[in-house]
Amino acid sequence: MGQALFWGAVAGGANLLGALIVMAVALPQKLIGFIMALGTGALIGAVAFELLVEAMEISGLMYIALGFLGGALIFTFLDILVTRKGGMHRKRSGHGKDAPSNSEASAGMAIFLGTIMDAIPETAMIGLGLAQGGGIGFALIAAVFISNLPEGISSTTGLQKGGFHKKKVLMMWVFVMVASALSSLIGYTFLENAPTDIQALISAFAAGGIVAMVASTMMPEAHEKGGPITGFITALGIFITLMLQQI
Repeated sequence: MGQALFWGAVAGGANLLGALIVMAVALPQKLIGFIMALGTGALIGAVAFELLVEAMEISGLMYIALGFLGGALIFTFLDILVTRKGGMHRKRSGHGKDAPSNSEASAGMAIFLGTIMDAIPETAMIGLGLAQGGGIGFALIAAVFISNLPEGISSTTGLQKGGFHKKKVLMMWVFVMVASALSSLIGYTFLENAPTDIQALISAFAAGGIVAMVASTMMPEAHEKGGPITGFITALGIFITLMLQQI
C-alpha cells in the first residue's frame, strides 16, 4: 500500500518538477517538443508491453476489447468536455494573455481538470500492477513520469502567460501529485482481490484512455513544437520502455 502511494506520487510529481524547471529557466519550445515526443513513445510502449500484454495473459479478448475501446471512448468524451472549456491547452505553452479574464480562469481550471483526467488511468495502473504481485512496474512508472514532465512545463508556461500566479500554479501541481498518489492507492486497494477478468478489463480500460490521450493531446503538440524529428524520438521512447521491461 505504501509503495502504491509512493510510486503514484513519484509519477504524478513530474508535473510539479516540470513547473519548477520552467519557472527557473526558459526552455526552448523545440526541446519541450522533443521531451513530449519521448513521453509519447514511452506511454505507447507501456500500453503495448505492459497493460495489454498482462491483460491478455489473464483474460480473453472480449473483456480486453470492452475495456480498451470503452476507455478510449470515455476519455474522448471527457476530453471533448474539457476542450470546450479550454482544457485542450493543458499541454500547450503558447496559450494565454497578459491578465486572466473570466474565460482565461475557466481555461485554467479546465487545464487543471484535464491534467487530473490524464493522470488517473496512468497512475491507477501503477497500483494495479503492485496489487497483481508483479512488483514495481518501472517501465510504466518511467513512461508516466516522462510524459508528465513536458506537460508540467508546457501547461505552466501557458498558465503563467495567462496571468496565473506562480504559487497558485504550484499548488495545482501539488494537488495533481496527491491525486496521482491516491489514484495509485485506489488501483491497489480496490483491485487487489478482484477477479482476473475484472483486472484485465480495467487494465485495458486504462490502456484505451492513455492511447486516446496521447493521440489527441501529446502527439500533435510534440510535432508542432519539435518538427519531423519527433517521429524518431517517439520511436526511441518506445524502445526505452522495451528495455525497461527487462529490469
